[in-house]
Amino acid sequence: MKKNIELLGVASLFVLAAVLPSAAQEGLEQARQNIETYSGIPEFTAPGEPFDAKACMAGKKIFTIPASSSIPFVKTISEHKGELAAELGFEHMEWENQGNPTQWIQGIEHATNNGFDLVSLLAGADPRFFEPQVAQAQAAGVKVVTSHLTGLEQEPPAGVDAATAIDYRKAGELMADWTIAQTEGKTNALVLVSNEALSTDSIVSGLTEAFETRCPDCEYEIVNVPITDWATRIQPTVAGALQANADLNYVIPIYDSMSSFVTPAIAIAGRGESVKVATFNGTPFVLDLIRAGDVEMDIGENLDWIAHAMLDAEMRLLCDLEPIRDSKVPLRIFSAANIEEVGNPADAALGYGDAYVEGFRKLWMVSE
Repeated sequence: MKKNIELLGVASLFVLAAVLPSAAQEGLEQARQNIETYSGIPEFTAPGEPFDAKACMAGKKIFTIPASSSIPFVKTISEHKGELAAELGFEHMEWENQGNPTQWIQGIEHATNNGFDLVSLLAGADPRFFEPQVAQAQAAGVKVVTSHLTGLEQEPPAGVDAATAIDYRKAGELMADWTIAQTEGKTNALVLVSNEALSTDSIVSGLTEAFETRCPDCEYEIVNVPITDWATRIQPTVAGALQANADLNYVIPIYDSMSSFVTPAIAIAGRGESVKVATFNGTPFVLDLIRAGDVEMDIGENLDWIAHAMLDAEMRLLCDLEPIRDSKVPLRIFSAANIEEVGNPADAALGYGDAYVEGFRKLWMVSE
């Protein structure tokens, strides 16, 4: 930029001085507008047409393999799926695991050998790690789907029967927008990701584009920490960044269950006043960290809504209905301004209104 400025005349310099602040202000205003748009209670949008869920699911069995049962976000969704399945009168089983692909393989083999009709690879269990087992399951008549694994713009993993997606890209965009708005365009952030999760690509694309288009002078570093290493590597990674970067003002763990290892590092460093945490998922314990003042913002997904939406898509597939790509699961930003709406302690189903509960029951023809 300096070299180009030297070639400009005086009049051009006045134009440049006027344009640059205007562009920066425009980006800041766009970030603020996006935050406002996603801060209210979302509306329910039906993902498909009504169907008689109890009748078509009688005798069928769904098997869920979560990315890791140790991640509260994923565990909660799986448990809520089980509760809904019991209400609708069919069998649901969760395969407990710690995020090891070998355990995912054992799970799909168990489902294949025990008469399950559908395997749901939930929120990170990636079929690319066990393509032969997916093919074997399908040859035995088992449908294999991914749920909450990919963004709307991403291609589904090859070989699966269906893929129900989330707007991960928007979540990444909103995390960047929050820091841009809060710092007035002076973000200096550490971004923690897990590259083995397909959703990471979508989240990071939204985050980086928001910074590039709305705040090109913002600074951020992206660091990969595999899911299996969260408990051992996140805290020292954050501690090292805090020591090396005196200007750091945000840590952005793109999956909020990472926060349990982020916040201790910030507290130990005594940087709680100057370094804030902005994250994504809406896991109840992280929402409680907002109330405690340890996390500033969490882009929430109603975990109960997700369970409804993923199960809805899976049942439709087993009932020979049109596959659902867009789950219509909305996002909502939670901060100190609205955290009391989620209950105390936070409840996975509060803070998003209750229109979805009746909405899905009408779709499933079980509403009273």
